[in-house]
Parts: sequence; C-alpha cells; structure tokens
Amino acid sequence: MSVPTAQIICDSISPNGDRLTTMEVKMHRFVLAEFNTHRVFSRNSSSSRAIPVKKMIERVKNDPAMPVFWGKNQSGMSADEEFSPEEIEIKKRDWLIVRDKSIEFVEKHSDLHKQLANRLLEPFMWHTAIVSSTDWTNAFAQRCHPAAQPETRAAFMAMQYAYYTSKPVRLEYGEWHLPYISGQDEKEVENKDYHGIVAIDQLKKISVARCARVSYLTHDGKRDIEEDIKMFDKLIKAVPMHASPLEHVATPHKRGYCGMGGNFYGWNQFRHFFIQENITEFIPNHPDLV
Repeated sequence: MSVPTAQIICDSISPNGDRLTTMEVKMHRFVLAEFNTHRVFSRNSSSSRAIPVKKMIERVKNDPAMPVFWGKNQSGMSADEEFSPEEIEIKKRDWLIVRDKSIEFVEKHSDLHKQLANRLLEPFMWHTAIVSSTDWTNAFAQRCHPAAQPETRAAFMAMQYAYYTSKPVRLEYGEWHLPYISGQDEKEVENKDYHGIVAIDQLKKISVARCARVSYLTHDGKRDIEEDIKMFDKLIKAVPMHASPLEHVATPHKRGYCGMGGNFYGWNQFRHFFIQENITEFIPNHPDLV
C-alpha cells in the first residue's frame, strides 16, 4: 500500500537568503481541503475533472488511498486510540467494499461526465499537487503536530523531511527558479537555436506548462518541449487567463523593492509579469441580475 510522499522539484535561494522551494506531493485526496488552507502556498493539483474515468478507476483499484490510523470514535477532533489489528483488518475489508460499490456505480453510469463520476471515487484517491513557497514554518508547525489528522500529518511529515534534507541552489538577480527544468532541457533548447534571454524565456514557458500538467497526471518522464510551449500559449491566451501555474516560476528581487511576489517573500512571480493575470472588471452574469 502506498503512503504520502514529497519530492523536491526545485530548491533555490536568493542573494538575500530568501529560499523558494517547489515540491511534488502525493497525499490522500480527502485531506486536500486542509492542505489548501495555507495561503502562503502556490499550488496546482491533479483534477478530477481532467483525468479520464477509466484511468481513475484503474488507480483506485490498484492503489487505493487507505487511512494510516484507524482511530476509535470519541469526542473531539482527534482519535487517540486505534483499533486492534484484527479489528482494523475487518474495517479495511469494509472500506474496500465501499470503494467497490463506488466503482460499480461509476461503471454502470458510464454516460456521466468525469467531472461527476470521478467525485464518487475521490475518498479512495491519491492526490498529486505541486506546491511552491518561501514560508513553510507555520504549515509544518500546525500539520506535523500530533493533534493533526494522521493522513494530513503523514503528508506534511514527508514534506518536512524533504525540505530539511534539501540544499537550495543559489540564484543571482535575473536568474529564474524553474521547476521541472533539467540540464538536458537547457541543452535541447540551445540546440533549437534559442540562446541567451530567448532561451530563458522558452525555459520559463516550458516550466510553467509542466507545472500545469499536474492536472492531468502526466509527469511520467515523457517530455515534449514544443508541446509544452504550445500549452503555455494556451494558458496565457485563455480568457480568463489560467495564471496559477505561472506562480511557481520566479526570480529574486531586492529587499525593500515592492515587487510582484504575490504570496512569496523576496521573489517576483512570473505570473505578475502579465497584465491580464488578474481580472479587475466583471459584468454580472447571474440570470437574475442581467
């Protein structure tokens, strides 16, 4: 059975000592709400609306997300006592029966769109998220606490370990934090006659696209630079613009400079280099208001 995991994707530190870290995290889908309460995080997640039902059923069958602590019912938000091993085996069996019933319903109603059908599978799903931040302290203090839900704590403990065992790479002003970009990618971009600033511009686009692709769970080692650039163009040309994947790509800024850092400290997010990244005017379209 799988467990929550966290992998450092890109780890950078600015000349001023401001550290920006990007992780890819696998967690129980049912703890996503708690994960999303941390506003210092920039994040993109796998989407139940994007992943085909057949693929999701296969994942839920082969590797269901199971509780890590089978706590007994009591008052309060935390369970202190766990069932015996024999009792846990019975509950695991019944938990999987519920999973099988959910799969049975989804397969029976195959005409339902995945944005509905996949919702019934979510309690048994693993969830993949890309998260970037310059501030992890409060999240670790809250979610690694023994009182946190065990499944939430397991994910954040994996994140904590990844963070404190990683050594960030120093970036100078004008350089860029680029998740999912390797030395091989840099060579390939140069071989396509992109050099200097133009090459950096292409690498930023590729990095953004690869952060966006987590919605489709396609980080399987397959890379296509031209397709990534096409995806970037779709993201920024969409109305409204799909701006969140651009937050993971950032460049250091000097302290005291009121920059474009969003929820980052000491870094300018690529997102804020686009004037259309934030809609400031809206015409009401509620049918009772038109």
